[in-house]
Amino acid sequence: MTDADITTATTPVADWQAWQESWDRQQEWYMPDREERFRIMLDMVEALVGPAPRVLDLACGTGTITARLLARFPEATSTGVDLDPALLAIAEGTFAGDERVSLVTADLKDPDWTAKLPYDSYDAVLTATALHWLHAEPLAALYGRVAEIVRDGGVFMNADHMIDETTPRINAAERARRHAQMDAAKAGGALDWSEWWQLAAKDPVLAGPTARRFEIYGEHADGDTPSAQWHARVLREKGFGEARPVWCSPSDTLLLALK
Repeated sequence: MTDADITTATTPVADWQAWQESWDRQQEWYMPDREERFRIMLDMVEALVGPAPRVLDLACGTGTITARLLARFPEATSTGVDLDPALLAIAEGTFAGDERVSLVTADLKDPDWTAKLPYDSYDAVLTATALHWLHAEPLAALYGRVAEIVRDGGVFMNADHMIDETTPRINAAERARRHAQMDAAKAGGALDWSEWWQLAAKDPVLAGPTARRFEIYGEHADGDTPSAQWHARVLREKGFGEARPVWCSPSDTLLLALK
């Protein structure tokens, strides 16, 4: 994709759908089964809280989960919360005028971030490939805040890298295979994380938000990737009644906690 694919040649007006699609392709380079985890996530939302949920899209980025939620459940409502000004700009452009969507700028490491939300409770809190930038202690604290805003009978789901350190040979083989596939896709023209952000920095609409994004995060924020068992245990300790994986790939897990 070129700059011309995303913005018009004469005015600095972004093509938000093109940016969404570009973000999806970049993320799929890392996670080819990305859409499958979203399908299972929404299957479980419907099974546990019904087809018209009030959802918090946690660390929402461009609104990937929100877009799929509303496409499947038109009567749903979504609050997206994130700190990244560039990804939030794409989300704001995408959902402008949609009364079902509200977007909130907040730092999830701030203990008072929930005070900025438009609702006191949610049927479901959903997040994907985002919380691995937190270390274990602030992640456990975040899980405590999430438990406070999920209603009784509501759900929390996190799809992310959850590494079992007790299986080093399996982990090494999975990583080698995945990176071989990524190298092949890259040779075919796939954008990686760094290249995608370089493109955003050249866009007349996103250049400013992208610069602010790098002031906040730097190149990439790397946290911890504890096992699914760790996530399930901490979520139960923080107030959820049940927690276990409901989907996994060789590299990632979708973990569901029920209040």
